[in-house]
Amino acid sequence: MHTRAIGNAAEERGCDYLRSRGLRIIDRNVYNRFGEIDIIAIQGNVLRFVEVKSARSYEQAVHNITPAKLSKLNRAIQSYLQQKRLNLDYCVDALIVWEEGIEWIENITLG
Repeated sequence: MHTRAIGNAAEERGCDYLRSRGLRIIDRNVYNRFGEIDIIAIQGNVLRFVEVKSARSYEQAVHNITPAKLSKLNRAIQSYLQQKRLNLDYCVDALIVWEEGIEWIENITLG
């Protein structure tokens, strides 16, 4: 399976996981000049920007969330919020997807 196909499958599993926990998916694979936002969901009145990382093991996936990746993601989020003229509370989460499971890490640090 190609890398993009693996990523798409992980994102689909991630969306199913978030939906099962009561979140509503409002957008996926949002690209702007700063990068990509994998999943945008809403829970109550809070937007959740979700970075999906997948690998064969949990450790491999979680180590792919680097300070540089978080910085790029933050710039993409700020651009998205300005473009959509949104003034909502938001947080940044990560979904770690590997063969044996999924872990949702809420409110990851941006800096």
